Amino acid sequence: MFLDGLDETDQKIVRLLIENARMSYSDIGQKTGISRVAVKARIQALEQRGIIEEYTTIINPRKISGAVSCYFEIETTPEALALVTDTLNQNETVTQIYRVTGKNKLHVHAVAASAEELEKLLQEVIDPLPGVLECSCNIILSRIKDIKGLRL
Repeated sequence: MFLDGLDETDQKIVRLLIENARMSYSDIGQKTGISRVAVKARIQALEQRGIIEEYTTIINPRKISGAVSCYFEIETTPEALALVTDTLNQNETVTQIYRVTGKNKLHVHAVAASAEELEKLLQEVIDPLPGVLECSCNIILSRIKDIKGLRL
């Protein structure tokens, strides 16, 4: 299991935060049998160790503006990889960049306000990138399962 490196109490705390990251220290303490102060100290230790990286709010842009969400699979030459990732990292339409194994070296997620903005990203940012051997784009039509972070 992913949490084998944590003691039983920390495992319970992490599971509770995965279910509801807004849960209070007092509520977590009641569910784990330790004090609110002990919960706070344990969570801070988990954060300092990098086990808990962040707390965030996830917005579904399609519910607000009908945005277009898509994934790119980008294969680059090895010498161009750093420049490509730096360029994509600076673009606000790009939301995630993963270096992956296999033929495609980068898996890139982008959320554009419209099809026109997506086309502009392709034409003005991705197409001119040096060292790109291949690029494919897949538009997400609907979410079927979308888990954020580690699920236990």
